[in-house]
Amino acid sequence: MADMAPIPTPPVEPQDSPDSYVGLDAAEAESRARARGWTTVRSVPPGTFITMEYLAGRLNFEVEDGRVRRSWKG
Repeated sequence: MADMAPIPTPPVEPQDSPDSYVGLDAAEAESRARARGWTTVRSVPPGTFITMEYLAGRLNFEVEDGRVRRSWKG
């Protein structure tokens, strides 16, 4: 019988609340997110069409007038 490949372990995300970034300056928020372990930080203006596939380790910011208005994982 052939050996089966191991089941991959999903990446661990930082234990961090996306809500804690709302209201911050976008540059400060990105710096803080990377320091807390987020591997990808994506900033988009309001109303931008983006793909909604979930990417573990990614934090998304909706940025308006240089401030984070909304933040979510994936």
